[in-house]
Amino acid sequence: MYPWTVKAIAFRLFGDFLFYRGNVRMMRFREKEKNMKITLRDNVREYDRPVSILEIAQDISEGLARVACVGKVNGEVADLRTIVSDDAEVEILTFDAQEGKDAFRHTAAHILAQAVKRLYPETKLAIGPAIKEGFYYDFDREHPFTADELETIEAEMKKIVKENLALTRFTLPRPEAIKLMEEKGESYKVELIMDLPEDAELSFYQQGEYIDLCAGPHLMSTKPVKAFKLTSVAGAYWRGSEKNKMLTRIYGTAYTKASDLEEYLKKLEEAKLRDHRKIGRDMGLFMSHNLVGRGLPMFLPKGYTIWQELEEYIKAKERKLGYQHVMTPCVGSVDLYKTSGHWDHYKENMFPAMELEGEAYVLRPMNCPHHMMIYANQPHSYRQLPIRIGEIAHDFRYEPSGNLKGIERGRHFCQNDAHLFVTPEQIESEFKAVVDLIFDVYKDFHITNYRCVLSLRDPADKVKYHPDDAMWDMAEDALRVVLNDLGIDYTEEIGEAAFYGPKLDVNVQPAVGAEYTLSTCQLDFCLPAKFQLTYIDSDGTEKTPVVLHRAILGSLDRFMAYMIEETMGKFPTWLAPVQVKVLPISEKNAAYSSSVYEALDAAGIRAELDDRSEKIGYKIREAQMEKVCYMLIIGAKEEEAGTVNVRRRDSEGSESMKLDDFIAMIREEIDTKKA
Repeated sequence: MYPWTVKAIAFRLFGDFLFYRGNVRMMRFREKEKNMKITLRDNVREYDRPVSILEIAQDISEGLARVACVGKVNGEVADLRTIVSDDAEVEILTFDAQEGKDAFRHTAAHILAQAVKRLYPETKLAIGPAIKEGFYYDFDREHPFTADELETIEAEMKKIVKENLALTRFTLPRPEAIKLMEEKGESYKVELIMDLPEDAELSFYQQGEYIDLCAGPHLMSTKPVKAFKLTSVAGAYWRGSEKNKMLTRIYGTAYTKASDLEEYLKKLEEAKLRDHRKIGRDMGLFMSHNLVGRGLPMFLPKGYTIWQELEEYIKAKERKLGYQHVMTPCVGSVDLYKTSGHWDHYKENMFPAMELEGEAYVLRPMNCPHHMMIYANQPHSYRQLPIRIGEIAHDFRYEPSGNLKGIERGRHFCQNDAHLFVTPEQIESEFKAVVDLIFDVYKDFHITNYRCVLSLRDPADKVKYHPDDAMWDMAEDALRVVLNDLGIDYTEEIGEAAFYGPKLDVNVQPAVGAEYTLSTCQLDFCLPAKFQLTYIDSDGTEKTPVVLHRAILGSLDRFMAYMIEETMGKFPTWLAPVQVKVLPISEKNAAYSSSVYEALDAAGIRAELDDRSEKIGYKIREAQMEKVCYMLIIGAKEEEAGTVNVRRRDSEGSESMKLDDFIAMIREEIDTKKA
């Protein structure tokens, strides 16, 4: 045996030491890896290696992994393919979460684009995001897509889903990304890349032969997107600007279950039946024409009758509460809106200025500057406050064409506007009176499905909002205190305030579609100071009033659209454009029918006499299509007895009544505004 020397023993011991130290380090390293903690909603899991979000979902349950759409890592939405290598909070999101829906439908948008490129390879791609109820993709094609082509595209989409194509993500340096899109002839994608910051990560998603510039996230494959439907086509300007080319936008939606898709499509059909644009056209309420201009609807006699009823209804309520109604011009000088701050904060929503004799004027987007000037027209004492100035005011806003929707959203509308000039001590009582008026009106119109929102500024947005932190803190706290004192349930939403102050928005949920704001009340410490408004207080000093901006019906146009869709055109009797139709059975009953019509007209009832030589069945059906509240059918029997045969709008039957009794009945309905 080779004899051990001191030197050899020393080397052996040193080697053992290094081996031991290496093992210790490795053990510590592995221990550290084992201690990578993934904090889930209800537990913490540890992993000894980096793992994907999908693997975490599989670790929880295979069932969860099958339905997972995306994940969240430390609050950031991420693909299931994302690797987690450090301690993190992780959520697994399914289709039930909005982020899950968005990823699912965003993937459906890519499937749509892939199908279009397969069928029509000359088509150029623009953008294709998920939206609240589905998705869309914008395309540039020589011949714009039509609704007739949707079925063919859907069939190709089904093939792509069946192919179960994996979606893979990759990134490219800027020059290579541009080169790739140029080679594919995707000029819109090149433009998007060029507009991104130099250091932006340029990510792409690929499924089969299809590659798209996209930030994601997406599903792992096309397979889950089985329940989908392309719903419509529309025109859309590239990047929303009328200066750019008009593209074709194809809308669609997607669900995880066919039953959910079917339910949604039924809602779409109901929405079509309730669409105020169709009902308004069928009932002859309003019209529009491109020669007049998009977003500029015109009210026809029957529609204007409803409009006038709404105007008189709300003005009567306001008069009882001490409002003083005024009329102000539909234009104002640019200097007026520079003083108010609208020129800096709202200019993009205003029509371009008009130059006249060295002065610049704009169509007014709102009325508060005019009302400020009315207040400033004479000095005021604290004893005169509150001063309540109201107006049914014509306003104009430059809405993008894609946002236009009949009389619900146009470029011209009439606001049920008012401005209350109050002392600080009167804020709570006057705000309460406004809220009481809102809910009193809602009771009259049987509006029950609504929610209250306290709309606050976004402190980080230094451009949108008037830059006065102290003012904002005071105004928001004041409004919050009032709402709490009144016991009103509300939610708070950041970034929804007007540029000059916080507000209460009352959002209604219509029978179909997304909620929107009808009524609002805004608290304003800003504009009175800008216009140097004052009043003499009890101590003889000048003070600045506080202003409440409020709209109860919102705009009469939007409120009317809401009522049309809620009632499907079957207005309550007091609001209906035609309350009664007199229908003689034959010419022999013409004289008596004419006397019935005259009696109704004398009683202030909106009636029409249909004395055409048509069959009575045809007249009845036509009156029902026009949604007339009551039909009075007049024959020999009624003429002999001095009665009328009354048929109600939604009834197949009828009843005989004395004319005076009928007039008394319908007058009561009108006077009490019975639903």
